[in-house]
Amino acid sequence: MSLLDTFGSLLGQSPEGGGGQQALISTALEFVNNQPGGLNGLIQQFKDKGAGDIISSWVSNGENQPISADALHSVLGSDTVTNLAAKAGVQPDQITGLLSQILPHVVNAATPTGEVPAEGQLNATSVLGALGGLESLFGKGKA
Repeated sequence: MSLLDTFGSLLGQSPEGGGGQQALISTALEFVNNQPGGLNGLIQQFKDKGAGDIISSWVSNGENQPISADALHSVLGSDTVTNLAAKAGVQPDQITGLLSQILPHVVNAATPTGEVPAEGQLNATSVLGALGGLESLFGKGKA
């Protein structure tokens, strides 16, 4: 299954509807919130692995810098990638590709003023509301 096929199934292109989209966003939110320090902890992890500029662009109000699946895997580590894949219901080699596309939008939506929440925790309701549907981010929305 290609990454686009996986996106299609996760974005609700199945009889079950759009549950996969929210499940993947929820997995990303839970992952960030479960970091020691929440988003602040994830930012520090990115900085420690040399990707601080990338995640800083997601927090700021400017354009989000992309991150490759390999770079994200390097930042997160194999154990984390395996655990996230299990939670999202995809293969470990697919999760970093999916998260490299979704995590920048999740972090960006959680920091609309360019500021990390004081407690570092992301609010699922506001993030899901800000994102609306990921279909539009990946060209699956209606024109």
